[in-house]
Amino acid sequence: MNSLTPSQLFISFSKIGMSGFGGVLPWARRTLVERDKILTSEEFSAILGICQIVPGPNIVNLAVCVGSRFAGARGALAAVLGLTLGPIAIVLLLATLYQHYSYLETVKGLLRGISAVGVGLIASTGFKMLRDEFRFPLMLVVVAITICAVTYFHLGLGWVVLVVLPLALFLARKKALGS
Repeated sequence: MNSLTPSQLFISFSKIGMSGFGGVLPWARRTLVERDKILTSEEFSAILGICQIVPGPNIVNLAVCVGSRFAGARGALAAVLGLTLGPIAIVLLLATLYQHYSYLETVKGLLRGISAVGVGLIASTGFKMLRDEFRFPLMLVVVAITICAVTYFHLGLGWVVLVVLPLALFLARKKALGS
């Protein structure tokens, strides 16, 4: 798909925002890569990688990047508004309900269940993205070092990027050159 209008971006990201119960990222990937084919799997992973190392919520950063890529600043604004307006209204309503009913055991149990679903959705997106890396197995070294740096050494995002980025860039260059 070569270009999208701000209206199309608003509608597409509204669907993503309103479908993203438990986490928007899995729905963003499904919509942008699998269903609407706006981005390839590799493009999605590359854009998401950039969005994760800059300040702000990853999914909002993704909306800005995708929106601006297809329709400039107006597209970025349309994508972000589409992504956020509906969910903000729902969260405000739920916050009001939670304020009144949070003491109920049923509500507490419901929230624990919703949390587990969110973890599952995020994990499934990670596994889908990991499948892409099997096309160039050396990139799995970058994945392994990143996981180790975060889980074993408890490094923050900035340190992980500084440590892993040189190897990732080297391997990405090799991948691009086809060696």
